[in-house]
Amino acid sequence: MKNRNFVKDALLGVATGDALGVPVEFVSRGMRDDNPVTGMREKGSHNQLAGTWSDDTSLTLCLAEMLCKPYDIKTLAGYFVNWKEHGFYTARGYVFDIGIATSVAIQQLAIGVEPVLAGGTDEYSNGNGSLMRILPLLFYIKDKPIEQRFSYTREVSSLTHRHIRSVIACFIYLEYARLLLAGVDKVAAYKQMQQTVLSYLKDNYVCSEEELNKFHRVLGLKVGNYDINPLIDLEIDEVNSAGYVIDTLEASLWCILQTNNFSEAVLKAVNLGNDTDTTGAVTGGLAGLLYGAETIPAEWLALLAKRTEIEELADRMHKQVNL
Repeated sequence: MKNRNFVKDALLGVATGDALGVPVEFVSRGMRDDNPVTGMREKGSHNQLAGTWSDDTSLTLCLAEMLCKPYDIKTLAGYFVNWKEHGFYTARGYVFDIGIATSVAIQQLAIGVEPVLAGGTDEYSNGNGSLMRILPLLFYIKDKPIEQRFSYTREVSSLTHRHIRSVIACFIYLEYARLLLAGVDKVAAYKQMQQTVLSYLKDNYVCSEEELNKFHRVLGLKVGNYDINPLIDLEIDEVNSAGYVIDTLEASLWCILQTNNFSEAVLKAVNLGNDTDTTGAVTGGLAGLLYGAETIPAEWLALLAKRTEIEELADRMHKQVNL
């Protein structure tokens, strides 16, 4: 582990998956079937240069920047406000894409609301806006007890998404990523994650049974008298790729389990259509951990906006978290 910069793997993975998806965001799966993404594109949905990443990567980098210093949730809140208002950690110097829930929450942060109270709590505030940016937290919590891992995950998610569903989605994602970081085979890691997460959530009464059942496909739960098809066995038509947090979580895990290298994973994610940048980013982070940044095609990295800055940030964080 000491010979590899996993932070760089994760950050470049997120940014690359994000940038692949930006030009085709909001485009349907049918359109992707007719014209699949095979590499970096320019223009498209947001009229951006090839290699441009979005809010997914920006807020991921804000979290990584905070973790280069002693953990402080108020510092992270300040970075989020600086991003939205002044273009901090943007690909081209300005914000061109932001989710409604994230925008509202950052407005709350800007007027001084406590960070852990800024995110929405209603059931309709369960977009993928905290899942898309949570991965750097892995390196801070990886050696902590599970109670602390969940607590920190809840806190960081709550800046923009405070509902327990979003928190659990982030927790599942980080627990799976933690096992990949430890070198566990991706399928074995998935099964181990299911056991660990279910045990913790049930033993600590984290949520209602009804809420837990929202994750039935990810966690392999049986709901009522119905057997659930394992996520790994789903056909593509059964995988959703909209902006709902559970859709994004399921899609990213499915893409990892269905493929065997970085390129296959992120292209499968982007070509699911709809919320392509976020599905690409969330999948890309896991694929980066699993396969390493050196497996990302050189022609993609050559076009990636602010690649040098991302790598320098990764180096600083790598030293801070003592990997």
